[in-house]
This record gives sequence, C-alpha cells and structure tokens, in this order.
Amino acid sequence: RITNHEPRITNHEPRITNHEPRITNHEPRFSLIRQAKEFGFSDKEIAEAIGEDEITVRTKRLELGIRPEFGEVDTCAGEFEAATPYYYSYYGWGTSVIRDSCLVARDADHESRTTDHGSRTTNHEPRKKIMVLGGGPNRIGQGIEFDWCCCHAAFALRNAGYEVVMVNSNPETVSTDYDTSDKLYFEPLTFEDVMEIYDREKCDGVIVQYGGQTPLNLAERLEKAGAKIVGTSPKDIALAEDRDFFRALVQEVGMREPASGIAHSVKDARRIANEIGYPVLVRPSFVLGGRGMAIVYREDELDAYVADAVDASEGRPILIDKFLEHAIELDVDAVSDGETTMIGAILEHIEAAGCHSGDAAAITPPVSLSEKTIAEVKRYTEIFAKRLHVVGLVNLQLAVKDGEIWMIEVNPRASRTVPFVSKATGIPLADLGALAMVGEKIVARESCIVARGEEIHEPPATNHEPRNQYYCVKEAVFPYVKFPGAKIMLSPEMKSTGEVMAMDYDRFAAYYKSQVACGSPLPKKGNVFLSVRNEDKPRVAELAAQFKSLGFEIYATLGTYLWEKGIESKAVFKISRGRPNAIDLIRKGEIGWVVNTSESDGEASGDSVSLRSCAVAAGIPVTTTLAGFAAAIEGLAQRQDECVVYSLQEYHAQRRAS
Repeated sequence: RITNHEPRITNHEPRITNHEPRITNHEPRFSLIRQAKEFGFSDKEIAEAIGEDEITVRTKRLELGIRPEFGEVDTCAGEFEAATPYYYSYYGWGTSVIRDSCLVARDADHESRTTDHGSRTTNHEPRKKIMVLGGGPNRIGQGIEFDWCCCHAAFALRNAGYEVVMVNSNPETVSTDYDTSDKLYFEPLTFEDVMEIYDREKCDGVIVQYGGQTPLNLAERLEKAGAKIVGTSPKDIALAEDRDFFRALVQEVGMREPASGIAHSVKDARRIANEIGYPVLVRPSFVLGGRGMAIVYREDELDAYVADAVDASEGRPILIDKFLEHAIELDVDAVSDGETTMIGAILEHIEAAGCHSGDAAAITPPVSLSEKTIAEVKRYTEIFAKRLHVVGLVNLQLAVKDGEIWMIEVNPRASRTVPFVSKATGIPLADLGALAMVGEKIVARESCIVARGEEIHEPPATNHEPRNQYYCVKEAVFPYVKFPGAKIMLSPEMKSTGEVMAMDYDRFAAYYKSQVACGSPLPKKGNVFLSVRNEDKPRVAELAAQFKSLGFEIYATLGTYLWEKGIESKAVFKISRGRPNAIDLIRKGEIGWVVNTSESDGEASGDSVSLRSCAVAAGIPVTTTLAGFAAAIEGLAQRQDECVVYSLQEYHAQRRAS
C-alpha cells in the first residue's frame, strides 16, 4: 500500500502533473511511476509531465524493474489447451511487493509463453524469430493492403522455417487471426509497446516495411534501442525522404524532377510557390494516405492548405513541389535482395497525375507508353533500388509528360498496389520481399509461389484458346454514400475505402468490368449530364460525338459549346443560375450518368459538390475526369452483352505459356 506521504493518482484525478514526480537517480519514486503505469499512462506521457524525454523515462523504468505483464487470451475458451493463444500487456500490483516499508518489484508471472533460441525445428537447427509490425487501426487513408503484405510475410517466413511474432492492434484484420503467425501480441504500435515485446521474445529481427507509415515512423527509434531492423535500413528509408539527398541522387542518375522546396511555415511556402510557379503540390512528409496534401493553383488558396499540412506533419517539414499538369502517372512495384531487382509490374493511372495512387484507377500493363519509355522505367527502377540499398519491397511513383520521365518519389517499403500487382502477375512480391529481408536470394525463389506451407504449382490447362496479353484494372471504392455533402473529388489526399480488380484480354472491357465491380455500373443507354472545366472543353467535343454514336442523349450546361461543334445536346441551367438544372433532372429520374470534371474553387466548385452528392445519393455513376470518361466510352463500345469470365489461375497459366 502507498502511505499518506506518497500521494496516489486516483480515477478522479489521473493527472501526473498534479503530483510532480521527479524521476532522478537520487529520488526514483518507484511508487509514482508504478501508479502511473497502472493507470495507463505511457512513458511518453510521463516524460511530458516531468519535462523529460521518453527514452530517459524508459531507461529509469527498466532500472527500477517496472515492466508489463503479459496476459493470454485463450482462443479455445478453456475447452482444451490452446496451441495458438494471443497476448496483451498490462501493469498490475501482482508485480509489486512491500519490502522494508517500500514498494518494490518482483518477478512478473507472465501468461505469455515465450520460445527461446533453444527451440528446435524438425531438422534440429535453431529456429530464428522474426517480428512483423502490422498497420494498426484502419481508417480512411490507411488501406487494408498493408495487412495483406504482413500476412504474406508471415506465411512465407513460417514456410521457410522462421518463427513469426505478429504485433498489431486491429481485430478486423487477417494478421490478427489466431493462426496467421506463431505468436500474436494484440498491442498498440508504439515504441514502448513494441520494444517490450521485442525484448521479451528475444527476436532476431523486426520487419517495419509492411505495415505502412505507422511502423516506419518507429524504425529509427527501434534501431537505436537495440532492435535489429531487417531489410532496408532505417537510414536508407529516411534518405529517400531527405529532399536534398534525393534531389542530388535524381540529378546524378540523369532524371528530371519537378522543382521543389521545403517549408516550415506559411511564409516559407509562399516564397517557394512563387519561385517555382503555380500550380504546386503541398504535402507533409511521413503521413498516411496523403493526409493534408493538395494541389494549389493560387496564392490565396495556399495559406489554408499549408496550415492543414503543418497540423498533419507533426513538426516535420512541408514539401512544396511543382505540379505537372496533363501528365501520365505511373506506379512501379519491385522487390530487391540488395543485388537482384525484380519488377512486378508498371501501373498506368487512368486519371491524370495528381490523384492519390490509392484512389486512382490504374491498368497494367501500361497502354500509353512506348517500348523505349517502358525500358527506361525498368532501368531507373533498378538504379534507385541499388542506390538506396533496398532489401525488400520498393515502390516508384513517376510521371510521363511529352515523352519525358519525371521522378515523383521512391518509397523503399510496401505499397498499396502490392496485393493487386501480385494477383495480376502471379509474382508473390510480399513473400519474396520478406524472404529477401532475412537473407534469401530472389533468384532461388522467383519461380516459387510461397503460401501457407505449400507451393502453388502451375494451374491445369484451360479450355480456351491461347490469347494475347491480358489486362488488369484496379478501381477504387469510395464511401461517399455514407457521407452526404462530402466533396466528391479526386485529389492527392486518399479518400477510398477499398478497391476492386477486373481482368480481360481487351483493355476497355477490363475497365468496363471494373466499373461494374466497384458498384458504379455504366448504363447501356439513356441520358448523361455533361459539364466540364474550361481546360477540358477542347477535348470534350470529340468524346461527346463518340458518346452520341453509342445512342446516348446528352444534357449539358449552357456554355459547354457542343452545338458549336455540331453535337446536339439539351441545355440546362447551371445549378447556381436557375432551373431546370441537373439536380432537378436527377430527382425526376431523367439522368442516368453524371460526367463532371473538377473545378478548384468558385461558383463551379459549389455546383460540383451539390451535383455529385445528389448523384451519389440517387445511385447514379459519377465520372470526375475526362480520362475516366474516355476509358468508359471505349469500354461501352467494346463490351459484349455478357462479360466473359476466366479464373485467376487461367489467366496466369496463359501468361506463363505465352
């Protein structure tokens, strides 16, 4: 018990600052630290209360012998002994006793059953232990794709003879299933919690590349605390985010890069934007899902966006880049063992550059690039993987404008497109990356798909005749119907909550399938409302003519100028100008499709928000880019009355045979 001379923190007053505990070598105040931990205060919170840093508090806590206990969640509910329980940490009075009128620590009675390096596998070799850090809670901007990568890392490593310790805190993921890993710790992804597990399990290494930005942000601190980061080193991961280093590397390689600068305030941002010219891309560093990112066209927009970026960056620099308009954006996913780099796929975004890769519809193989450009993209991928000493997965984001390749960024980690690429090509990128991190060579593994303890062999021959290369389309699924009034617009900030995959031997049919799959099936006939921004008007006439030839009737706002191009359309008022307008027609059931390209601000922007929200609420497909409209038209023109469906294995068999 704590005496009256040592104040307690009660449930009614859980404020450490009221008691001003001073943790020094001369006055350790064990009881106050112990109380704080039992009430749920982290080392970081204690450090803030006493004006110290987290590492100092952790060091003192360990010196005093204050460590968490680990409880077991019995996955068999006591019916019989659980072979695969999972664990959670807590601080309880069970680890404290009174000795000489002082509260001191005793050995904890852990329920967690650890396996040490003396554990043996069937071949009598020591079994190494690898920790995999998951992605933590899911939210908009944090895709479940990272959990897929963590699971496949566990499957591949277990199949290769490693013991896998999974750390994650999300009960709605596969990585927290009881049989995904050898041991599961249901813990927050914080430095304090991860290191406690790492020390207790005596792990041989930890994988931080697969859980997204959350575990990556811990990498350097974990390494300094003694954890071994397997794969690409935290130093090289940080160098990829170091703008000065990366700019010099891009120039050395001979690539072009948009002009950029680093800002720490609104004043810095204004100066940089004026120097490099508008439009600019404003983005915080080290954030999830492009949070706080925006394309800014004028100085009067800049202040608000930079303020958001400052909040999202949590003290880190704000990156200002020249935005490349009308460019084709590419995603490249690859895996490297430090010597050999294998490229999984090159994805071409269907939307123009500027849309977050998690939201953009994309197709592989690319359809608009020359063979020369594709060869250059592959060459650059190999160069950057080698220069950044990548061991594991790497993702490149590039842009192609007027035949030139521009570098956007390199991420030496798992990307959201890894599951899509792996399924599209049959190359198990996440499996190969995990094995590369623990020292395996890709050459020895590239022909083997590792999955849950067995190899998946060539699928049986299919009945259909050999075909040409098939195409795979990734399309995003958005939650707009759940958020009435939300701004329905593709941007650098991720908004999607899922994605679908569609495959066909015809690229336009593949795109058509993707629209059906994501819940926005394109109508086969009827009326479409067409409203585009000024810069899209030169191209819209050609597309409208193709659309008319498919038998659709076009409604357009006054000022779309279709009549001047010889294309008949029915005119309606702009929403803010009068009636009847597009919203009236949607409510009357006279419009079955809305094509409305983005406006950044002003009257047209307000009209777009109202129009798109109304269309989503009515279950009408909305197309927000001219590139997406063009692909949809081709898809409708090429589609058959019944889509031909083959299994994934049949597509892979054809790919291997070709």
